[in-house]
Amino acid sequence: MTQTDIDIIQIVGSAGLMVQFVLLLLLFFSVTSWAIIIIKWRYIQKAFRESTLFTEHFWKTRDLAGAYAKAKELTGCPVARIFRIGYVELKRVTQSGRGKGQEAGQEGAAPMSTRITGADNVKRALRRAINSETTRMTQMVPFLATTGNTTPFIGLFGTVWGIMNSFHSIGQRGSASLAVVAPGISEALIATAAGLAVAIPAVIAFNFFMQKIRVVETELISFSADFLNIIERDIISGNQP
Repeated sequence: MTQTDIDIIQIVGSAGLMVQFVLLLLLFFSVTSWAIIIIKWRYIQKAFRESTLFTEHFWKTRDLAGAYAKAKELTGCPVARIFRIGYVELKRVTQSGRGKGQEAGQEGAAPMSTRITGADNVKRALRRAINSETTRMTQMVPFLATTGNTTPFIGLFGTVWGIMNSFHSIGQRGSASLAVVAPGISEALIATAAGLAVAIPAVIAFNFFMQKIRVVETELISFSADFLNIIERDIISGNQP
């Protein structure tokens, strides 16, 4: 341990209760932010990796049943999850269409209006799935923005409090020597530095994750549109998934 580290520890230990409370609060924000950064980093990396695997498999096979089996294996893939929801809804409307077609005396077919309505149901299911995945991806990320916005001010509060203590010491001792002023200024600088040290990584991580989430969201919308084109063609033509 270096002499600088020992000095910092001594300064924090000798700081006033309010400054120590500020530093403890900043420590909470820091630990929570880094936990979120690690969790979201692993989640985003897994989402990108498995989304690439699934989309490659989907366009190679062009088999919806096989793609559904593959999607169930990729639990961390947002694209696979919206595909599963769309496929389940497609199976439901297809089976419902068969039943209505048999009631109307048509073997294995459904009325055109029923098939178009079924395609609309799948479209709504995919839209809800995209919204759900977007919400899932952005969970906890706003805390990083809150950290980046608030911790500099929390540190500034510690700074103001340290300076107030310095002036109070000057007033009590009637002296403006360095020995009187330095402890309060040290507390102020520690609080300011701690606030910035917590805020800077949080802001960087927030911008990084939001950019990655927008990429994944765009990929979800694109895949959903392609998937809809396929199933709308199949449903309207009367083919089964």
